[in-house]
Amino acid sequence: MKIAGGKKNKSITPIKSSIILCFSHLRWDFVHQRPQHILTRASKQQQLIYFEEPIYEEIRYPSMRVNARSAMITIVTPVLPAGISATKADAIQRRFVDQIVNSTPHDRLTIWYYTPMALRFSDHIACDVCVYDCMDELSAFKNAPAELQQMEKALFQRADVVFTGGQSLYEAKRSLHKSIFPFPSSIDVAHFHKAREPGDDPIDQADIPHPRVGFFGVIDERLDVEMIAQAAAAMPEVHFVMLGPVVKIDPLSLPRASNLHWLGAKPYADLPGYLRHWSAGWMPFALNEATRYISPTKTPEFLAAGLPVVSTAIVDVVRTYGAEGLVDIVDAEDIETKLRSLLSRPRNFLLKEVDAYLANMSWERTWDAMAAHIQRAYAMKSIVPLRRGA
Repeated sequence: MKIAGGKKNKSITPIKSSIILCFSHLRWDFVHQRPQHILTRASKQQQLIYFEEPIYEEIRYPSMRVNARSAMITIVTPVLPAGISATKADAIQRRFVDQIVNSTPHDRLTIWYYTPMALRFSDHIACDVCVYDCMDELSAFKNAPAELQQMEKALFQRADVVFTGGQSLYEAKRSLHKSIFPFPSSIDVAHFHKAREPGDDPIDQADIPHPRVGFFGVIDERLDVEMIAQAAAAMPEVHFVMLGPVVKIDPLSLPRASNLHWLGAKPYADLPGYLRHWSAGWMPFALNEATRYISPTKTPEFLAAGLPVVSTAIVDVVRTYGAEGLVDIVDAEDIETKLRSLLSRPRNFLLKEVDAYLANMSWERTWDAMAAHIQRAYAMKSIVPLRRGA
């Protein structure tokens, strides 16, 4: 079994310390979102090994691609032969995980799950703390594995501490674990404040007329494509800019219009450059099972960028930003009226209120609070055996 990528025979980390081994269904180089925000900050204190879902290629032998992003962050991607059975895929990944744990010196091991499905090949690992960061109700997403709910039940039993990606998700899950805590989406204020500063218009957006209403994020079954088409048709003089990768839906199914611009995925670093040239942001989410518990990270990001925002009635948005009057809640009946009203106001209409609301929000605070819960869980596991011995 070979390890592809990086220097030959180089161990994943040479430092004996605390490590986090994270299993995620999201690729590190996909949309920059909750896992990257939280774990990048965690990596300032301990080594992070981020184990992605496998990719399948026309190869004979499996391997691991190991990519050291920094001295503290390593991305591991299993590369498996195309057509391999699920049972063999799990067995290979189990060997890979054992290889990683055994070859990485450490004093403390934290196992961190974003996907319960990873239990199929990692449930045997002895760790000091097991964390489940339940960022979404994955079982409600399109193409979710049939056994996902069963695997999540097992993960709740294994986890020492559980975090949820929003208040609604916490309320739905809180009876399932004794140490579960809500951590809604937070914000890198300094990054999105750049959108309030002058700057050049990105080249692929420069020729799009104003006013512009924009969206950024994953484009999938959670978007209300009928509402998007309706808004574009009702407001031909407004140009709608849509940024993000198209996932799990046919790109050809997306509505087309001269004032509707699908510009594809953009790096996180480039987002303020796009947002600074928009007149407003919108979140045209469908109201379905896949969106019932979401807490969109882009809500505070839009606001930090200085943009007025409209959103459909996502529960966690309504209960927080909507209740504070910082986001206008819309539906198919009033999207045109409320968007026109929003565009008629000065862009900085609510900046004072927005900045006051966001003042105590940051991913640093989120990580610090999570780390405190993890440390308490570790301490409890250490104390209980001593009490039993006594």
